[in-house]
Amino acid sequence: MICNTIKYRGYVGTIEISEEDDVIFGKVVGISDLISYEGKTCSDVVGDFHEAVDDYLLTCEREGIAPEVPYKGSFNVRVSPGLHERLARYAISAGKSLNSCVQEALERYVSSVVETQA
Repeated sequence: MICNTIKYRGYVGTIEISEEDDVIFGKVVGISDLISYEGKTCSDVVGDFHEAVDDYLLTCEREGIAPEVPYKGSFNVRVSPGLHERLARYAISAGKSLNSCVQEALERYVSSVVETQA
């Protein structure tokens, strides 16, 4: 089960618990490269997460490749054709772009979810 997330140098990682293995572990999300880490205690897993991210960035630098950047602000969303048309019509009538309408809807949704969970 995912219990929490941690952040370091712009990278977000999961924190999961394996009762079977008696270990806390996780992986960086938002990129396709695999960066994983583990530890026995919270301090251990946070430290290993930091080391894993630092090692990833150093490896990319040594190999002369750009590290993947998580959450660039662009992603594809698939919706039904009917919803797509309704949203496009609304955007046109409101003088907005389809992207700005989707962003506003997502911001409202996330705000309402965060407020109800607080």
